[in-house]
Amino acid sequence: MTERKLYTLLGADGEPYESTDPGRFGGYRRGRIYGRLDCPSALRVIARGGYVRHRVFFADEATAIAAGHRPCAVCLPERYRGWKQRTSD
Repeated sequence: MTERKLYTLLGADGEPYESTDPGRFGGYRRGRIYGRLDCPSALRVIARGGYVRHRVFFADEATAIAAGHRPCAVCLPERYRGWKQRTSD
């Protein structure tokens, strides 16, 4: 019997939980930012050894938002502009 890999994701309450499915979005806990797993900005920082300790993962975008994270301006520019507009009003 083959064991499935477990991934640690954050839930809408900001608490970690184990999942057999990998997250679809990654985030930076300290900056409360989420974005695509292939975000060029995040990958550059990770390649330099930055924020790996504070990396979090979410099952979906709705969960990332519910957990209090904002969209990344680099890989999710439309969503970021919408978020910025809502928080500026």
